[in-house]
Amino acid sequence: MRRRHRRLKSEPDLDITPFMNLMIVLVPVLLLNMVFAHTSVLELNFPTGENITMEQAEELQIQVVIHVDRLVIADNKEGVIKTIAKTGGEYDFRRLKKVMKILKSRVPDKKDVVILPSQSTNYQTLVTVMDTVRSYDAVVAGSLVEAELFPEVSLGEDPIQGAEEAQSAGGRT
Repeated sequence: MRRRHRRLKSEPDLDITPFMNLMIVLVPVLLLNMVFAHTSVLELNFPTGENITMEQAEELQIQVVIHVDRLVIADNKEGVIKTIAKTGGEYDFRRLKKVMKILKSRVPDKKDVVILPSQSTNYQTLVTVMDTVRSYDAVVAGSLVEAELFPEVSLGEDPIQGAEEAQSAGGRT
């Protein structure tokens, strides 16, 4: 009879050193290349149902009305200041910024502006108009800074479109 000897079987150790070296290099590289999401919050003022006082009614109010085919910059004292037609199917935000800079030079203490979009205004156009009227890039002492135009943005409804909708619904304006 033959004897069977049991051989001692030993499990080989798992060598994870190369994997750990890879992780030591890979994790910092991935973290350095990661793009962090930038979220900014813009505080908006919405119209309330409260009655306005005489002081508020007499105060200068700058408005940017977003129509389907143009942007209209106006105030409550003199009416329309500038109408900027679409060029090539796009709104001309550069001209809007120039007009807002001129207005800011005329009334440097003014900080608020009212944006009145139409119902058909898309979200991106509204955000771009808000960004355009809030600030602009300026070079000061050799560095690029963001100069303030009208940082306090209020939203409302296009008064002309609202009147047209009321008339089509049979209401009075």
